[in-house]
Amino acid sequence: MSEHNKPSRTSPTDFLNIIIGKRVFVRLNSGIDYKGVLSCLDGYMNIALEMTEEYVDGELRNRYGDAFIRGNNVLYISII
Repeated sequence: MSEHNKPSRTSPTDFLNIIIGKRVFVRLNSGIDYKGVLSCLDGYMNIALEMTEEYVDGELRNRYGDAFIRGNNVLYISII
């Protein structure tokens, strides 16, 4: 594979820094989902979301201005 065809590699830290300020989807270990704008996070993956929506079984349950999620509850974060 030539240098130009190699996929770019980013670390999880790089990815998280890139998506700050962007709309994200957060799945918790419990299966509850949150969508909102990622405002900040720390080394323990504790995250703060703005304009947050909470989904249970795919159904919108609540809307919050700000939400703080403890990192050990997070299964994954993806950009939407």
